[in-house]
Amino acid sequence: YKARALSKGEIAQTVQDFTNTAVLAREAGYDGVEIMGSEGYLLSQFLSPATNLRTDDYGGSSFANRARFPLEIVDPTGEDFIIIFRISLLDLVQGGTSWEESLELAAALEKAGVTILNTGIGWHEARVPTIATSVPRGAFTFCTKALRDANVVNIPLVSTNRINAPDTAEDILSHQVSDLVSMARPLLADPDFLKKAMHQQAPAINTCIACNQACLDHAFVGKTASCLVNPKACHETELITRLLPKEERLKIGVVGAGPAGCAFSIAAAEMGHSVTLYDQGDKIGGQFHMAKRVPGKEEFHETLRYFDHQLKARGVNVQLNTSITHQDMVQQGDDMDKWIVATGVIPRDPKIPGEDHPNVLSYIDVLKHNKPVGKRVAIIGAGGIGFDVAEFLLYHEKDKHHQDVSVEEFWEEWGIDPQQKTRGGLTGEMHPKPALREIHLMQRKKGKLGAGLGRTTGWIHRATLKMGGVKNINGVSYDRIDENGHLHYTKDGKQHVLEVDNIVFCAGQVEYKELENQAHEGELASKVYTIGGAYQAGELDAKRAIDMGTRLALKIHEKDVTPGAHVFQSPTGVEEKMFEFLKR
Repeated sequence: YKARALSKGEIAQTVQDFTNTAVLAREAGYDGVEIMGSEGYLLSQFLSPATNLRTDDYGGSSFANRARFPLEIVDPTGEDFIIIFRISLLDLVQGGTSWEESLELAAALEKAGVTILNTGIGWHEARVPTIATSVPRGAFTFCTKALRDANVVNIPLVSTNRINAPDTAEDILSHQVSDLVSMARPLLADPDFLKKAMHQQAPAINTCIACNQACLDHAFVGKTASCLVNPKACHETELITRLLPKEERLKIGVVGAGPAGCAFSIAAAEMGHSVTLYDQGDKIGGQFHMAKRVPGKEEFHETLRYFDHQLKARGVNVQLNTSITHQDMVQQGDDMDKWIVATGVIPRDPKIPGEDHPNVLSYIDVLKHNKPVGKRVAIIGAGGIGFDVAEFLLYHEKDKHHQDVSVEEFWEEWGIDPQQKTRGGLTGEMHPKPALREIHLMQRKKGKLGAGLGRTTGWIHRATLKMGGVKNINGVSYDRIDENGHLHYTKDGKQHVLEVDNIVFCAGQVEYKELENQAHEGELASKVYTIGGAYQAGELDAKRAIDMGTRLALKIHEKDVTPGAHVFQSPTGVEEKMFEFLKR
């Protein structure tokens, strides 16, 4: 479909459509509407000289002309009806709206009858991350503060983007950055966010980690939006928690306190089951402890904190530093009605001759055991784990929490101009942190590395590695690792030798099924249910693990839920059916 300019008649019709929709919203009982005037949508395209190439009354070099269409839409439907306008205060595209034009528009919108100005940050086409987990909390509130300090409007202002915790919001409000804050994804993660914040229960909040995996990544392929850390989001009528009658409550043992095991244990305890959670480690969380160390994934600490809080609050009996064998399970006999095996995954062996060389490491050696890594590194495998290890080796100097991440360094790294001296708010130069190592990221498959990364975040990871000088090598076969620890490989029929200090295997995972296999051969066959990575290995897929654990916990008391018939998922939604139909 080739884009074309709207005719003046079509502009008038669009203005009427906006008005009609606002009237319908008012009649339906809504207190107001928000007009999307940012993020590169239609009104943004009219406002920006980068996209508005018209030569009539709605375009040209005159900002008054470019702003005519948005201002015509603002048509108050009564003094008691709220009109919010989401104004782009930072386009993050070359040649976008200037700061002076944003101020001019803000004043004009207030005069036209807008009640509240919400902040819009970045176009979808911008090559700067604005909402992903690697963006520091409140990184873009400087725009809203600048609008307030300009003193061109007297209506309330709203800060937005990466505000996911009560203390972040309170800090913004107390420093008079804005009058309100805007949240969306955090309310998917925890619909009781405000209630908990009001009652000083911040530790009980299930914090949004800004991963996008189950919300935006779903929306862009027609799937029902949900949340990685809260799979009940948008499935509230399907995934219902209720306290079971005493005769239906079970005694359940859970082996493995990773995301799947924790999610199951919490949801099962909420149903009234008596749950004992075992893990051979000294803390709950499993492979999330590796993920949280990757620069840009500091928010993963919050999920671990939430799991820990909920396990205690729900009365789950957590037994750490405890290994459970098949014999242990048998000996407990009737003391356990059901067993959940959530033992996770183990690294896949790529079976390269010479892989027993001491310079060869696994991703677990690097991310968990802190094995020393030299300056020149080859990473085998370019999926999610390979990218995580590459970012870790490029930039990790010390473990951080969200409060340790520098907003100023983020601005500099991505070329953001906090002074807004240039159109679009870009300096034109990115200044990434110096890379700590020379990295070669390799995969057997041809095609783009990281093709399976998140739909809305994969480009950020690829850009980060590019800024770090990572050399991508695809379509290779691994021949051997020689006595010096160097990697011999073949690409396009030619043999190469990569002289490196270390080789890190990130070639996927396989299910750790020892307990399941032993159980199915004996008397426990009808009592053992496998979930998470132990059921199906993947790219450390916490979304699937948490969803699977939660869904099973809500149904495990039902008689027809037996091992092998214990995996549930939502039916295909109307959005996904329509999306697939339109793709044909």
